Amino acid sequence: MIEILITGALNTVQDQGRRGALKWGVGTSGALDDLALSAGNILLGNDAHAAGIEIQVFPFQARFTADCAFAITGADCQALLDDRPLPPWWVQTARAGQILNLRIPQQGAWRASRSYLCLAGGVDVPVVLGSRSTQLRGAFGGLDGRELRNGDRLQTGAASSVARRTNFGLNPPALDLPLMVNDLPAVRVLPAAEYAHYTEAAHHALWNEAWKITPHSNRYGFRLQGTPLDRLAPIETRSHGIVPGVIQVPPNGQPIVQMRDAQPSGGYPKIGVVIAADLWRLGQAPIGSRIRFIKTCWSEAIAAEEQTTRWLADARYLADLHGDRAGGR
Repeated sequence: MIEILITGALNTVQDQGRRGALKWGVGTSGALDDLALSAGNILLGNDAHAAGIEIQVFPFQARFTADCAFAITGADCQALLDDRPLPPWWVQTARAGQILNLRIPQQGAWRASRSYLCLAGGVDVPVVLGSRSTQLRGAFGGLDGRELRNGDRLQTGAASSVARRTNFGLNPPALDLPLMVNDLPAVRVLPAAEYAHYTEAAHHALWNEAWKITPHSNRYGFRLQGTPLDRLAPIETRSHGIVPGVIQVPPNGQPIVQMRDAQPSGGYPKIGVVIAADLWRLGQAPIGSRIRFIKTCWSEAIAAEEQTTRWLADARYLADLHGDRAGGR
């Protein structure tokens, strides 16, 4: 359906992730911004678990080898279809032979760094342990367990009737669900098991300082830089289960946030965990940018998850309503 003409390292096929495999030592993987991928699938009428292309290194260029409806969500990457500018978060239709160009994302008030190319029917690659997501460390899933390369061809699954959904788009969740502190993107964090083992100064820094995302960050974990988080006393823990969102603190005091390709176990102390409803926000933060942490509680975390669920439900309702109206014309 499409041929990759130009791509960069780390661009991969991802879906909503590999669930239920942690007991075998297999991480979840999946889109760093799962909300953007979900929105793209909603726009196209795809199955909720359909795979798309996560693009985090630009430029990206692809040729459509057949007529295809598609949507680009996530960061505004100044997309062009041949020479025609395309709005983000909008259903588009390409004809066979047309070329799609995605350029370096524009940076607005909410800085975003990753775009998602969703195709009608989803990217058709083999399902491995219940998911089409690429796991680079294990070299499985996606397209042969690897990053996309120039010359790769990707097929799509069976598409639903999407013609009725053309000329329709969604507001990005960063606009509908904003969360900023002092003009910086923020994520909500629950104190974790070893939180009480850190000094008062460490607690103050965690909640009141901006944390820089260093160049040593990737899909496995975001390494942050700021005031070192000091412990009250040395802590020794055995390796234990961890999940995406967990904030570990190695001996140097610089926190690491586990991301979607996180290993399933680790031994560093845990000072907090980014709530599931906000992981997409962190997943869009560019390398070199700064973020803030907001202390939250369990009930607020549940409320945030419910808010995200409502946003997706509203998006589906609007897409279906538009489709019904378009189909009646």
